Amino acid sequence: MSIELNSNYKSSLELYQIGKNLDFLVDLYQSKKLPKILMLSGKKGIGKFTLVYHFMNFLFDNENYDLVNKKINKDSPFNKQYMENTFPNIIYLPGDNFRNVKIQDIRNLKAQLLKTTILDKERFIILDDIELFNVNSLNSLLKIIEEPSEKNFFILINNKTKSLIETIYSRSIEIKINLNNVMRKKTIESLINNNGIDVLIDYEHASITPGNFLLFNEIVNLNNIDINDELLVNIEKILTLYKKSKNINLINLSLLLTDYYFQNVNIKKNKNLENNINDRNFIVNNINKFVTYNLNQNSLINALSEKLSNE
Repeated sequence: MSIELNSNYKSSLELYQIGKNLDFLVDLYQSKKLPKILMLSGKKGIGKFTLVYHFMNFLFDNENYDLVNKKINKDSPFNKQYMENTFPNIIYLPGDNFRNVKIQDIRNLKAQLLKTTILDKERFIILDDIELFNVNSLNSLLKIIEEPSEKNFFILINNKTKSLIETIYSRSIEIKINLNNVMRKKTIESLINNNGIDVLIDYEHASITPGNFLLFNEIVNLNNIDINDELLVNIEKILTLYKKSKNINLINLSLLLTDYYFQNVNIKKNKNLENNINDRNFIVNNINKFVTYNLNQNSLINALSEKLSNE
């Protein structure tokens, strides 16, 4: 399974605003204090995957990696192998794409870990979206990580989109990755300037992580969605796209546009805040029910239309 970045691949070649986190990991590794089971926690899109990406480049492609400026050489043989998930000392398992990792995946992982690596170096197992792994898979995973071998290191990426079982926390050393609002905006602006991105999402007024900005901006661009259209017009368009692809990122985009809509309502119309919160929650809850229970789209749009018409 290849490693697919959610948006422009080049966006990850530089590490913005969280360089100190990379320096910390490098120091841990060089001082032989890197935890066998490391958990990186924080909002999805904040840069955790990119941080791991740079750390792996430092470890396995030190000659080509610019640690001072935190830059990856995209043309290096290692980088190409990493992106194709073919580098022998790195194993990548995702929990997203609307498909939880199955027990058989964990069993295959265990069998793979029993084999010696081609390169006589440490092996890193990257478990992305660990909170999306199903409980049975996590319990099977626990049996593996409780006694890691000398050369196996686990990196768990926790986006906190769901609660994670306590036993995983208890086995891990957690590092929290955060961006304040100034750092968030600077990161997005660096991505925009360095990649020539046409800005379609209002990142200044929406609390959106850099990774989600890239993702949603790309979705809006590819599907000709105008965020200035009426909210229901966009929700209906997005839900139609979702029914075809089952891409949960489309649902997350609809929730973002809902939040943005109610922020504007509060500013422009000076409405009763409590009513706005109730209306917003009604829309969000019903969109989530649409996904969970496969509700009829027309019925949902009619219910949302009636709610918004009473504003």
